[in-house]
Amino acid sequence: MSEIDVEPSPRLAAHVIFVRYVLFAVVASIANLVSQEAAVRLVPWAPLMVSVLAGTGVGFVVKYVLDKRWVFLDGYDNHSAELRKIVIYGFFGIATTLLFWVIELGAWHIWQTVTAKYIGAAIGLALGNWIKYTLDKHYVFPKAAA
Repeated sequence: MSEIDVEPSPRLAAHVIFVRYVLFAVVASIANLVSQEAAVRLVPWAPLMVSVLAGTGVGFVVKYVLDKRWVFLDGYDNHSAELRKIVIYGFFGIATTLLFWVIELGAWHIWQTVTAKYIGAAIGLALGNWIKYTLDKHYVFPKAAA
C-alpha cells in the first residue's frame, strides 16, 4: 500500500469494547489514587487539593490514552486535532461527572440513607459512563463510529 491508501480500522466486538472500557476505568481510577497518595507524601503541607488535582490529572491522561488507543483505535492526526479531542474528551468527562454527582446526591437527598446514596452512585456511574462512551464515540473519536 502507498502512503495515500488508507486501511480501514478494524472493528472491535461490543463485548471487547465493554470489557476494555470498564478495565480502563479501573486502571485510571487506580492511577488516580496512587497519584493522590504520592502527592500526599511528596507535598505533605498541602495534601488535599494537590493530591486531588494530581490524581485527576493522571487519571484523565491514563484513561484518555487507553481509550484512544485500545477502545476507539484512534491514531494521531495532528497537534490541533489532538488538542481538540482532549478538550472535548475532558468536557464530556466533567459533564458526566456532574450527572453522576446529581444522581448520587439526589438519591441521598430523596431517601436520606447511605444505601440510597450508593445505589444512586452506581446508577449515576453506569449512566455517566454509557453516555460518556457514546459522546466520545460520536464527537471525540468519530472515525471509530464510521
